[in-house]
Amino acid sequence: MTTAPERIADLYPTRGTTEVITPRQDPVVWSQPGTAGPFQPAELSDFERDGFFAIEELITADEVAVYRAELDRLTHDPEVKADPRSIVEAKSDKVRSVFEVHKISEVFAKLVSDPRVVGRARQILGSDVYVHQSRINVKPGFGASGFYWHSDFETWHAEDGLPNMRTVSVSIALTENYDTNGGLMIMPGSHKYFLGCSGETPVDNYKKSLQMQDAGTPSDEALTKLAGQYGIKLFTGRAGSATWFDCNAMHGSGDNITPYPRSNVFIVFNSVENTAVEPFAAPVRRPEYIGARDFTPVK
Repeated sequence: MTTAPERIADLYPTRGTTEVITPRQDPVVWSQPGTAGPFQPAELSDFERDGFFAIEELITADEVAVYRAELDRLTHDPEVKADPRSIVEAKSDKVRSVFEVHKISEVFAKLVSDPRVVGRARQILGSDVYVHQSRINVKPGFGASGFYWHSDFETWHAEDGLPNMRTVSVSIALTENYDTNGGLMIMPGSHKYFLGCSGETPVDNYKKSLQMQDAGTPSDEALTKLAGQYGIKLFTGRAGSATWFDCNAMHGSGDNITPYPRSNVFIVFNSVENTAVEPFAAPVRRPEYIGARDFTPVK
């Protein structure tokens, strides 16, 4: 006799008829105090309080040059451009993002397993980790569009089936982040509450949402309230700097109308104890190159 699989409770309802605010049900830092790793205890405390931590130099200038060269190679490779894992901007017909880059490129695969990178992810998540998503992003000057305010976890929960907030992202700058070229903005402390958005998820929503967010977008009223309560932090820094941020932090970025490009590599680590199930608020799963179903730990 076979039994039905155990249904996992939905702790964070979203994509219903109305917006719903739910207090966070999960820890922010999952490791025990004193766990060894690249983060100092005070830095983990700051991450727990704010939902992010910025590092002035995660990788060196020489390393930046290697990763920039690889980014340029990938984004100018016709085969990569034709790959469904690449997002091409409609106006310019140029590659804007390449997903699953740690599987496409040996250079970026080495970055994922670098102790300075994966070691910090293990410290925050308190377990071995796997890559839920990786990508390189290219934001050229003179008109590259931004990305509207959102919580990554809202999408990963609704459309990828991540049950708990046990996921962390790192954005590593490969060009300088000025205060004018469309940098990352986060609302400090917003990770403490989950904003469940209204509206159903269309089939194959990812095809549209990777270029312009629609489903899973907070209302202006909710964003105004969050910004009033938590404020907005804009990240600047040299190439090689990095920002670690919690999966539920409310964040976004503006258009880049300056001459100065902004490119980065973005890696999402998920705990091996928080593997994806079926989507909580979408009719189908997103492709595996966007929401991984390979839960092999990073070594």
